[in-house]
Amino acid sequence: MKRIVVALGGNAILTDDPSAKGQELALEATAHQLVKFVKNGYQIIITHGNGPQVGNLLLQQEAGSSEKNPSMPLDTVGAMTQGEIGLWLSNALNKELKKAGLGDKHVATMLTRTQVDANDAAYQNPSKPIGPFYSADEVEAVKAANPTWTMVEDAGRGFRRVVASPKPINIVESDSISTLVDAGTVLVAGGGGGVPVIEKDGAYVGSEAVIDKDFTSEKLAELVHADQLIILTAVDNIAINFGQPDEKKLSEVTVSEMEAYMADNQFAKGSMLPKVIAAMDFVKATGNEAVVTGLDNVEALMNENAGTHIVK
Repeated sequence: MKRIVVALGGNAILTDDPSAKGQELALEATAHQLVKFVKNGYQIIITHGNGPQVGNLLLQQEAGSSEKNPSMPLDTVGAMTQGEIGLWLSNALNKELKKAGLGDKHVATMLTRTQVDANDAAYQNPSKPIGPFYSADEVEAVKAANPTWTMVEDAGRGFRRVVASPKPINIVESDSISTLVDAGTVLVAGGGGGVPVIEKDGAYVGSEAVIDKDFTSEKLAELVHADQLIILTAVDNIAINFGQPDEKKLSEVTVSEMEAYMADNQFAKGSMLPKVIAAMDFVKATGNEAVVTGLDNVEALMNENAGTHIVK
């Protein structure tokens, strides 16, 4: 039975309506696509991002903070969003599985801790975008109100807050995840890249950071011995010369070819580059294939007719 880790992009959760109902509806459409994997007998582990959600929740935390009701730290807020998105996605999966005649399939969301290195250089170089986009006119006022924040332009779409994004070195719950998937559970895990923890005096403690969900998805896929890592995003294929007249979509490409494209700065740092690196890391570590494609291409992907396939 084929085991896959499917990493969802932000478009799978958040569309034009940021309300709880709006995100639930977006996830129902997402679940409709994901259930196609289950119908075809795949074992599936679903990961997801949380950038907008964690940023918005931080704003709410800080706005309501007081001595008697203090705001929670970033790692705790990340855990909150795992529960929030996990609830919506689990409900959506149950609903779509029932529609597909698979109502007896178990669905679960696992709070996931991702171990990082306390000495990771990322702590000195914040790079992970979180929260809403701000226009050039808004960004100065935001920085004045939040002087400790680091703000950067994100792939030409506006300005966002960035926080430390260390690389994962272990997924604490990986064995438990494997056990549940072996038992036939459709599992949501590694939400938002997992809650960052460091090991200190023989125990895990939270760390104020956000881990890129693509890197966590890759590490998880390694540890659970996935046959394939699938990164679902807003585009159908990885492209070179993106947005230019000579844009070229990639279908099947080797790791060495992707490394050459990376050296040519073909991939935007805040959007496609982490997906490319994660996909390549998985192929290098396992020899198995990684795919990057759009959410609506699930059926075609199962027939090998969609997406960018990265191979050894």
